[in-house]
Amino acid sequence: MNIRRFHTFDSLALRDYRLLWMGQLSTSLGQWMDQTSRSWLIYQLTDSPLQLGLVSAIRGAPLLFFGVIAGVVADRYGRKAQLIIAQVVNAILNAVLATLVLTGRIEVWHVYVTGFLAGTVQAFQQPARQALINDLVGEKHLMNAVALNSAALNLSRSVGPAICGVIIEAFGVDISYYIQAVMYAFATIWTGQIHLPAKAAGYLESVNQSMFASAKEGFAYIAKNKTILALMVLALAPILLGMPYTSLMPVFAIDVLHGDAETQGLLLTMVGIGAVIGALIIASLGRQQGNGRLMISGAAGFGLSLVAFSQSKVLGMAMTFTFLAGLSNSGYTSQNQTMIQMLTPAKLRGRVLGVYFLNRGLMPLGSLLAGALASGLGGPWAVTIMGGSCCLLAIAVAVFSRELWNMNSVPVIVEESADRGP
Repeated sequence: MNIRRFHTFDSLALRDYRLLWMGQLSTSLGQWMDQTSRSWLIYQLTDSPLQLGLVSAIRGAPLLFFGVIAGVVADRYGRKAQLIIAQVVNAILNAVLATLVLTGRIEVWHVYVTGFLAGTVQAFQQPARQALINDLVGEKHLMNAVALNSAALNLSRSVGPAICGVIIEAFGVDISYYIQAVMYAFATIWTGQIHLPAKAAGYLESVNQSMFASAKEGFAYIAKNKTILALMVLALAPILLGMPYTSLMPVFAIDVLHGDAETQGLLLTMVGIGAVIGALIIASLGRQQGNGRLMISGAAGFGLSLVAFSQSKVLGMAMTFTFLAGLSNSGYTSQNQTMIQMLTPAKLRGRVLGVYFLNRGLMPLGSLLAGALASGLGGPWAVTIMGGSCCLLAIAVAVFSRELWNMNSVPVIVEESADRGP
């Protein structure tokens, strides 16, 4: 077997993308550690399950409120600068919170205010970082780079909470937040070393246009481009309708599979493993990017996997289908984001990705929907409906967007990004 036929890590050979990827891994680990630390801290301070949900909602709300604005800013003032500023603010917030805990001055409102601010700077990081990928690697390596980025995100989701739990148990939540601050500091150093290609500066939009007009231009582009609109529907709707199934895992672990917290951990671990493998499979496709049928089939497979999982009565089967759900979701979302980036002109890419990253803010709304369905119909039927909806949505996109379904490769219709080869 000739291993050179595999292209799994091609884009990591590019120095500037490698620096960006290391920053992504570091900040993503920090974000998942923050989620674990903040939940632990608020429960220690209040002993209130209600406030556990509330602090997560407060941290997630800015992702929904500021995503579009962040995309506008990225297109107007520069993606690298925006990313550096956001990471520096994140490091400061974590250091402040750690010091408040260490000195015994921590109060509940501190947790909420820093959580809202952390969510806000995260909203500004995402479109800037993703738009930088295309600036640094060009269309040739884009799908590989996006897929490796997805692998970093899913690896962080799988191991971040566990690492954080060990740190809190051994040293305390204050040390956890100091470590997170250091991780953001390293990410900032790496981002600062990135050399942007000369063309990247030429993509910046004129600041003569108002912020509102800039945002409107991004929405107008999505609305009038039927393929981009179909891709955006596939990006956002399953996050609202399907992904919140993970919030119902305690129901399946305890009531359906008659297990405990370890059972829940196994199910969620299989989701993470599947997601990492799915991303690596897409990364290994090399330059074979932009296959509409493969992407839509992955979205339908995600929905079918949820339906099968919802009706599983044996742990082994349930773990198999959560693995497949993670694999298919990660695979199709990597392709989806690649196609959106390749079909979007560089000067609009930040704004379009700002809309794309509303998906993170939709998760809490989807969790509320999932909880309501589970309360009325039970967990299994709730997830059956959610998975079935995702599958039907994918079929509808295939029927009504024949151009996307028949697309074998993305046409080169956007400006060429500088290809910074090894």
